[in-house]
Amino acid sequence: MSVGRRGFLGLGAAGAATLLSGAPADAAPRLGKVLATGLEVPWGLAFLPNGDALVSERMSGRVWRVRKTGGRRLVGNIPTDAAGEGGLLGLAVHPQFARGKNWVYAYVTTATDNRIVRMRFARNRLGRRRVVLAGIPKGHTHNGGRLMFGPGGMLFASTGDAGDTSLSQDRSSLAGKILRMTPTGKVPKRNPYGNYTWTYGHRNVQGLVIDDKGRFWASEFGQNRLDELNRIVKGGNYGWPVVEGRGPGYRDPFVTWTTAECSPSGIATAKGWAYVAALRGRSLWAVKLNGARRGRKVRLFEGRLGRIRTVERAPDGSLWITTSNRDGRGTPGPHDDRVIRVRV
Repeated sequence: MSVGRRGFLGLGAAGAATLLSGAPADAAPRLGKVLATGLEVPWGLAFLPNGDALVSERMSGRVWRVRKTGGRRLVGNIPTDAAGEGGLLGLAVHPQFARGKNWVYAYVTTATDNRIVRMRFARNRLGRRRVVLAGIPKGHTHNGGRLMFGPGGMLFASTGDAGDTSLSQDRSSLAGKILRMTPTGKVPKRNPYGNYTWTYGHRNVQGLVIDDKGRFWASEFGQNRLDELNRIVKGGNYGWPVVEGRGPGYRDPFVTWTTAECSPSGIATAKGWAYVAALRGRSLWAVKLNGARRGRKVRLFEGRLGRIRTVERAPDGSLWITTSNRDGRGTPGPHDDRVIRVRV
């Protein structure tokens, strides 16, 4: 199928109807413009105040500015060790960027660890890297990597178990956690265990979001049976490696999928729905968060875009998604990988 840069990716009205079959009326997402093509495994995506976005490439370490009207421009390159699932992963923009705190944060794998760095962004270039937090365990797999600013201007980061399941239940380890820190990398006073740990018992969280009601959500890769969407509560233990899915004594997931259906990475929320990017599932999943049908799951765009890594809500209310078809596990087409706008 040929893929155009505008409209419904060249699908036409019939193709668009197919994509939307089964979609709930109050979600009704539809594919919009292809904003950038020819990328190599885009992973992190963070919006600038004007509605453009910075997009990281996992394996090359390049960072692009993707314009809200379409097109991209190289703004920096962050050296990285991209072996296995490592590389240049999540990005975040300081919440007071427009007020002079023009910092961009990145989660990056080095030869010895995973770490969070920050850089000034000025004149369309990323400046010198400064370490915010180093020493996050790295592995061939399970490096986590999502960054998000939350209430009070605190920075959250998701980490994987780095292939060592014992680390997830060790509250003193940085692995298998959701971490909370100040923008300069200090431990906030109200963290539950006196260190960076906000929640623990995670296998590999790659999606973080706070919804319009102030609820904190995270998506998590399972191992053999179940992937999870979790409601995140301060100090919570989410059970890995003791349980996948529900289990006594641990925080239960809001919903689960079989690992063949999903492999969830990025997550965004809009209009009472969570939208979860599915890699192995080659879909965008919508999950209803409120009301009588809360927990309802709807599969969108199945097989049409390939592996979807990231989804973020833009300042204009649309969603931007990135595909991950050049990561060695997908089937790249002539225009992959891409950044695509989705209207909700």
